[in-house]
Amino acid sequence: MTKLKIKKYGDFVLRRKTEMILEITDDIKKLAYDMLETMYLAPGIGLAAPQVDVSLKLCVIDADPKQKSPIVMINPKIIADENKIVAGEGCLSFPGFYEDIKRFDNIVVKYTDLNEKKCEIKAQGLLAKVVQHELDHLDAKLFIDYLPAWKRKVIEKEIRRKKKIGDW
Repeated sequence: MTKLKIKKYGDFVLRRKTEMILEITDDIKKLAYDMLETMYLAPGIGLAAPQVDVSLKLCVIDADPKQKSPIVMINPKIIADENKIVAGEGCLSFPGFYEDIKRFDNIVVKYTDLNEKKCEIKAQGLLAKVVQHELDHLDAKLFIDYLPAWKRKVIEKEIRRKKKIGDW
């Protein structure tokens, strides 16, 4: 497996919509395994393909990395949701930034796994939040898009400062 470079806010690929995966090839499987390794090493609990410069509908999630129970989702889609809550959230593409984001606490998501099996899971709490966050990446949406304009501007100003001093 190979550790991949995680793209940070400002990189074009994070704002590009992803393409459906039509066939689960060995290259797709390798990408998924490399993404898992990258996610664990970051360390993180979710990673979407655009974050590693690939515009495909693929994400990896492990809401409890100590248990090593990864989920690989290909062409995922949320089919039901309920009960919005506000909770803290961060992103590997925004290192060091955490904000309260409103998300659904309960969702049902359909996806295909690496063995081409059609899956459907009910997720709640942290897992539901992570799934929604990663699926947003697949639609070119970032967690700061949920923030008020003034808060986004504060974060963007801090990122520009970090870039200027070479800390981004």
